[in-house]
Amino acid sequence: MADRMPMSRKGYEKLKAELQHLEDVEMPAITEKVANARAEGDLKENAEYHGSRETQGMIQAKINLLKSKLGKAHIIDPSSVDTSVVGFFATITVRDVDMDEEEVYSLVGSGEEDFMNNKILVDSPMAQKLIGKKVGDVVEIPAPKGTYELEVLKIEYKFDEE
Repeated sequence: MADRMPMSRKGYEKLKAELQHLEDVEMPAITEKVANARAEGDLKENAEYHGSRETQGMIQAKINLLKSKLGKAHIIDPSSVDTSVVGFFATITVRDVDMDEEEVYSLVGSGEEDFMNNKILVDSPMAQKLIGKKVGDVVEIPAPKGTYELEVLKIEYKFDEE
């Protein structure tokens, strides 16, 4: 999946809008700020100039990253998803076998990840271990402090929200 990045149409449009905002609004504003700071004279001791140049570099890096993601985008058609197993667009309920605790995760594409709300990238290591599994399957997930087991309890697909 390194050369193709799965995402929904919604995620693709979100990244595209963010890129357009950076290129059409943020970059021209910071470029003007750099030019104004440069016009103030001695660049060696001009903190505003150096700060603006650093911000400009960070914005350019973000633009490059977004262009790369959009260039690798592979928009997944919801009608092509096998809903009997865990896959892209799935919201799954799993149980940690050792701790007997349930968690709900949604497998999403780039641009839609939200770790605070358990929306994880479909190409993340945990998601990759869960893809293709059915209700009742137990999966071993590698973690820094060893491995843990998750049992798939429920698989749901909510395509109308995509």
